[in-house]
Amino acid sequence: MTGRRRPMTRLGDLIPDAARALGLEDELRLARAIATFEALVAERVPAVAGACRVTRLEGFTIDIDADAPIVAQELRLRASELLAAFATAPGGVGIRELRVRVRLPGRVV
Repeated sequence: MTGRRRPMTRLGDLIPDAARALGLEDELRLARAIATFEALVAERVPAVAGACRVTRLEGFTIDIDADAPIVAQELRLRASELLAAFATAPGGVGIRELRVRVRLPGRVV
């Protein structure tokens, strides 16, 4: 060992290249979108935080499952605000449509 150290690199800076090398770019994109959406919901619509989740991100549409009709209604009412915030968030992407469905035990409404 020569005593020289390489400069430190943040782990978060290495993840995109590792995901690309492993063919996991889509999964990383979805994971970032999920984390970003959950943070935005907790900040802007705290009453529904934890009662909804991202199930799919395809093209310009994000699909959300809600645990109750009232949760779905609140998300639909706040959709334009959430989409605007999501588009400008670091982990967000240019989503134009928020599709919400109610997921009740044993059935989808």
